[in-house]
Amino acid sequence: MPLARHVDPDEIIDKLHNLHMKEAGRRHTHTNGGTSSITPYSTRYASKQEIPKFKIGNEGAPADAVHQMIKDELDLDGIPNLNLASFVGTYMEENARNLMIENIAKNMSDADEYPAMMQIHARCVSILAHLWGVQKGEKAIGSATTGSSEAIHLGGLAMKRRWQEKRMKEGKDTSKPNIIMGANAQVALEKFARYFEVEARILPVSEKSNFRLDSDLVKENIDENTIGVFVILGSTYTGHYEPVEEISKILDDYEKETGVDIPIHVDGASGAFVAPFTHAQVGGPKWNFELPRVKSINTSGHKFGLVYAGVGWIIWRDEAYLPKHLVFELHYLGGTEESYTLNFSRPGAQVIAQYYNLVHLGFSGYRSIMENCMANARLLSKSLEATGWYTCVSDIHRPKGVHKFTSIDDIAFGKEDETSADYNAGLPVVAFRFSDEFKKEFSHINQVDVSNLLRAKQYIVPNYPLPPSEDKIEILRVVVRESMSLDLLDRLIADICQITQNLIENDKGDLSILNKSKDTSTEKMHSSAGERSHHKGQGRGGKEPMSKGVHRSVC
Repeated sequence: MPLARHVDPDEIIDKLHNLHMKEAGRRHTHTNGGTSSITPYSTRYASKQEIPKFKIGNEGAPADAVHQMIKDELDLDGIPNLNLASFVGTYMEENARNLMIENIAKNMSDADEYPAMMQIHARCVSILAHLWGVQKGEKAIGSATTGSSEAIHLGGLAMKRRWQEKRMKEGKDTSKPNIIMGANAQVALEKFARYFEVEARILPVSEKSNFRLDSDLVKENIDENTIGVFVILGSTYTGHYEPVEEISKILDDYEKETGVDIPIHVDGASGAFVAPFTHAQVGGPKWNFELPRVKSINTSGHKFGLVYAGVGWIIWRDEAYLPKHLVFELHYLGGTEESYTLNFSRPGAQVIAQYYNLVHLGFSGYRSIMENCMANARLLSKSLEATGWYTCVSDIHRPKGVHKFTSIDDIAFGKEDETSADYNAGLPVVAFRFSDEFKKEFSHINQVDVSNLLRAKQYIVPNYPLPPSEDKIEILRVVVRESMSLDLLDRLIADICQITQNLIENDKGDLSILNKSKDTSTEKMHSSAGERSHHKGQGRGGKEPMSKGVHRSVC
């Protein structure tokens, strides 16, 4: 969640004195930070009272007026289903929504007050542990979290503490822990390292490594101080799965040579709810608890778990891998529970909704949804490449083993009975860019203009650079979620083609104004919700260079 800073409304009012309205409009300070409750249609409440925005008023305001004003302001937001940038789900069935509303007041911290909800929580942990291949005789343990970010922090902290305990028993130094991750990692992984004082060894990714963690570089960067390796099952940039089994074998060989046992934590924020259900799996190799070196896995229930935002999961293959001193025994409201989370109160409705999905959809239901997402992502990818204007960096639409675009003539739109197993494994993500031929012929066209013009049609399709060392390449990215219907997909393809054609036909058209739009609202100036560069692609307006560490990918 972005930081926001204090706003002094009196300071805004002072700036208005003797200010010409044209200048005020330019500065977006022509109101004193309040909104009148005399509105055109929401109420007949006759008062000149203003409803303040930045500090609480002495008096309240009518509920219908406040509701209408907030509703109208939120109409300026994008349409969630057209937010094609996000992995987070924007659709749930009506029965699931009703369950959430009926249980919205339930708090996961009140275990003794809501025993049925806690039983549902325990069942979800068990279902996921089995789905991820927990081995016979192991006692898997886990918890719901507020999302994958919290889950990653918990998994990383457990690895750090296990490493410290082992080193202390051996009488060795514990002051220099490090952790391995690729530069394609989502920012939560680097946050863990910074917040919990672990050196983040962020390894460059390249086209050679399919823009994911490079196994060769892992060999060169591990040592006795490595607490673990974060392996990502589904890069947020391109949807590629990282080679969990390959990295596991590297760590096996290293342990044979040195005696140093380095665990793996799988960040399955998206992929741990996709790979188990698709026919492609992860393309052949193992990735889950079937590999002894994988000690913990996290996922986001609110991504391909198909729940609204607010729930993630972390599972350890056995309780032995969760250090006892990290687990708190809580005595609260007459009950006792064991807890290992970064926060206390958290919503229970999303956990209930997760259980609804697992029971209602079952394995076959999830498989049907994931295979449909993959099929739609393949159709979008092939359609874009068939234009000759675009090439895809993602490769789930290419036959297994083929990772590069060859020619338009080789694009085949598939057979009726095909499945994801006929193609490269990965997330239903389409990462695409202008083809080299297009850039040569139309060098004056900026790729970001496609993103901006799609936004004018209410689609949110980000344009941003690939990870550091490859950040000269910018990509547009579409996440194909369950709610991407074939009709919407058809419209999206047509709109992308139309926009591109319009850019081509307007050779001298100056679209630079699209890149100069700037939010000058008071809230924006006092918050840290990001900044867009005025001349190049999204993601280039930050204070630090992109080559420094992990930059935030859209998630």
